[in-house]
Amino acid sequence: MARRKIETPTVPGSIVVDLSSGKTLEKALPAMICSRIKFFRERLGMEQKALAAQIGVTFNAVSNWECGRSRPDLNLIPAICEALHISLYDLYGMPAPEDALTTREQTLVDGYRRLSPGHQYAIDRAVETLQFVQSAAAQPEMKKLLFFSRSLAAGAADPTEFEQDAEPYYLYASPEVRRADYVFSVNGDSMEPDYHTGDMVLVEKLSGGSALHYGEIGAFIVGNETYIKRYEKDGLHSLNKKYDVLRFGEDQSVYLIGRVVGIVSQKDIPSKEDVEAYLTLRNFARV
Repeated sequence: MARRKIETPTVPGSIVVDLSSGKTLEKALPAMICSRIKFFRERLGMEQKALAAQIGVTFNAVSNWECGRSRPDLNLIPAICEALHISLYDLYGMPAPEDALTTREQTLVDGYRRLSPGHQYAIDRAVETLQFVQSAAAQPEMKKLLFFSRSLAAGAADPTEFEQDAEPYYLYASPEVRRADYVFSVNGDSMEPDYHTGDMVLVEKLSGGSALHYGEIGAFIVGNETYIKRYEKDGLHSLNKKYDVLRFGEDQSVYLIGRVVGIVSQKDIPSKEDVEAYLTLRNFARV
């Protein structure tokens, strides 16, 4: 009995189906795949022998693929893509999913893979730095003020040295915060109902030709005490009517710290993480 001859489809007659759509692709696809293997190999500056060695085939096999005389077995496709640093979509010339790399991104990835481990590490650090800078730059603007642990209306040191006792205090830069230089904590009820004990007040340092005008709220040092009061011609007034006006003789020294421009609100206070990011960014900018 004569043996039945089994025919194997040749390359030109092969049928290729797009698994994502179920549609039959054009019969010219195998030849296109072969030409794309050559294109991506030459883009890497890789010899046919080098590609053959990486995927475990002979030099003649790669040559035959690129000439269109044969095509690679399906089980070799993953190894070919890995050796050429491309995706399956690149090899088949198919549209990639939306989350796939763009051509430029793929080119960068290809270049990264050809770098030495040391140079790859340098790129890793540069990317991390740029990501941090971008993230930090997106944070709201901040301002560094000076905070005094001594409450207003409590004891104070020599007014010529009081800034030495201050510590940095960071706030989001609202219009009031931008004007301010100092932050003090209010102690007592003499300025109620506008200012309550525990409130953090923003104080603008007055210098040059600027001055505190009658009717404005200021922060003062009188002798050994600090006050937040309304400045009037006849003295320093409390907003709470149960307190008397503070009047001073010519032999008494009254030191003006500055103008009270607002109260720190909860939305002005940054998180610890935001402050750390802000300080790191500032240090990075100095480098």
